Amino acid sequence: MIAVVGAGLMGAATAWQLARQGHEVTLIEAYDIGHQHGSSHGSSRIYRRAYADPLYVGLTGEARALWHELEDDTGATLLRLTGGLDFGAGRDPRSLYATLTESGVPSELLTAAEANGRWPQFRFSGPVLHHPDAGTVDADATVAATARRAAGLGARVLTGTRVTGADVLPDGRVSLRTDGGEEVVAETVVVAAGAWLPELADVLGVPARLPPLHVTQQQVFHFRQRDPAAAWPVFVHKEQLQIFGLPSGSDGGALPAVKVAQHDEGTPTTAGTRTGTVDPASRAKVTAWVEAVLPGLDPTPVAEASCLYTTTPDEDFVLDRVGPFVLVSPCSGHGAKFAPLVGRMTADLALGRTRAHPRFALARRRLAETPS
Repeated sequence: MIAVVGAGLMGAATAWQLARQGHEVTLIEAYDIGHQHGSSHGSSRIYRRAYADPLYVGLTGEARALWHELEDDTGATLLRLTGGLDFGAGRDPRSLYATLTESGVPSELLTAAEANGRWPQFRFSGPVLHHPDAGTVDADATVAATARRAAGLGARVLTGTRVTGADVLPDGRVSLRTDGGEEVVAETVVVAAGAWLPELADVLGVPARLPPLHVTQQQVFHFRQRDPAAAWPVFVHKEQLQIFGLPSGSDGGALPAVKVAQHDEGTPTTAGTRTGTVDPASRAKVTAWVEAVLPGLDPTPVAEASCLYTTTPDEDFVLDRVGPFVLVSPCSGHGAKFAPLVGRMTADLALGRTRAHPRFALARRRLAETPS
């Protein structure tokens, strides 16, 4: 039996992948399915292929195929393509265009005038990358669909159950202790606990040294579209601020809205001590940016929320196995788009079918610290 601790995007996707392959799975969640305490809630996350790193460009293609598999298997609509824009001097649209072209991903590099003519709801002042294979993922619907389908395929789902400790038994299995007094015994334990990973790894006695995981509280803001019928692409902009945006979905309220947020400058916190209070300085910065760059939006937020980022120093993921534990942190503010792929990769690690990718392995930090 394989236990999966954490039923957010990655844990639920892992349980789904294992259950659909006929394996016995117990999915353990400290809160309810779809809770808002971590990083997997909300109706809108960006799916995009515009990365400067060819590794992630390739992985986004694999993820796209698995999003369709997940939709077919669950009957839920989760991924919606809108196209994507990248602009700003710090984003380097020309370099991104070259990387996507070399990777065979359709894209086009536009002048500011060309882009302004096509998307008058923006103000562009430099080159703009457009790639059609980008859009939004509904995180809430994804967690609900994957957890529900995993249960339908035979997975046991324990909610309101917090793991409080673990013992590795003489036969190599792991006995998990819970706050309800229930014992869960598993051959392998997947720890997909998001911002709780650092403290939970200690509680479980995982014999590994995690890279430093920097947990921050981020803010997101929703702005009403001036033209409710306008079609908005997802976008990423980087200059003085790192800004991203996408159609809000239901998080923005009854009328069409766009979610806009900073990718940088989060408030350091922990999963257990976050306040949930939106930072007024971030609100002021994002609102001023919207007023300057997005004339298609009313620059007064109609809704706002907070979430957690868990970031590694190199912004690569942690996906590795140590003994009977698989540690999962596809994080750093860009992991959601890979959820069904991470589920498959984690399932393969849990089943012993593969080893960690070198970029996602725990050993990468030790190698980096070894003198050359």
